[in-house]
Amino acid sequence: MGRFSAPLAEAFLDVVGVSEGQRALDVGCGSGVLTTALVERLGVQRVSAVDPSRAFVEAVREKYPSMDVRGSTAEALEFGDETFDLVLSQLVVHFMTDPVAGLRQMARVAVRGGIVGANVWDHAGESGPLAVFWSAVRLLDPQARDESRLPGVSEGGLAQLFVDAGLTVASSTALTVSVDHVDFDEWWQPFTLGVGPAGTYVAALDDAGRDRLRETCRAMLPAWPFATRATAWTVWAHV
Repeated sequence: MGRFSAPLAEAFLDVVGVSEGQRALDVGCGSGVLTTALVERLGVQRVSAVDPSRAFVEAVREKYPSMDVRGSTAEALEFGDETFDLVLSQLVVHFMTDPVAGLRQMARVAVRGGIVGANVWDHAGESGPLAVFWSAVRLLDPQARDESRLPGVSEGGLAQLFVDAGLTVASSTALTVSVDHVDFDEWWQPFTLGVGPAGTYVAALDDAGRDRLRETCRAMLPAWPFATRATAWTVWAHV
């Protein structure tokens, strides 16, 4: 998702609004794509980050040694009340064990008048970055579990999670980014890395199954070079 999440992070910050002097928390920072975008706008001393993965925490700490980076889930943030002006989560809410609890924690650590914001890919529709991949999977394996039932990934779903968390939605929109691919192999190769639900699915296939899926995807995509457009539901609220 890195190639999609970088342009999404910039669009996300444009939508929620970032002002000099604000303090920001990246919840579920992963490898630090949104963290980096925040640092570029606010400076490293104004940004903190959390993630439950030790590997991701260590990677972001290595990149930003002076940053407060903690190992934590969204549902148990280790910060005091009203600490940050911006509390943001990119492409994470649908993976939270309890998204409503996670959003409530995000609101708790935001200052009064601060912003809580999140985005998730449109995995339930046909405009997510993995739409072609999962369409090919369903064609070959109708019983496969895709990402369409994850929390918040359908239209209006993320906004409802905000409401369930007691937040008043200030904005609910769709952000679309585009990524160019020089050829099919460049598009396919990330699925072979075993990362995320799609990567896990590919890793569980035998060689013949992976070949069938790869060639089915190839047939569903346009001739290269081509671009993939991906849409993320994006919501933010004032606390």
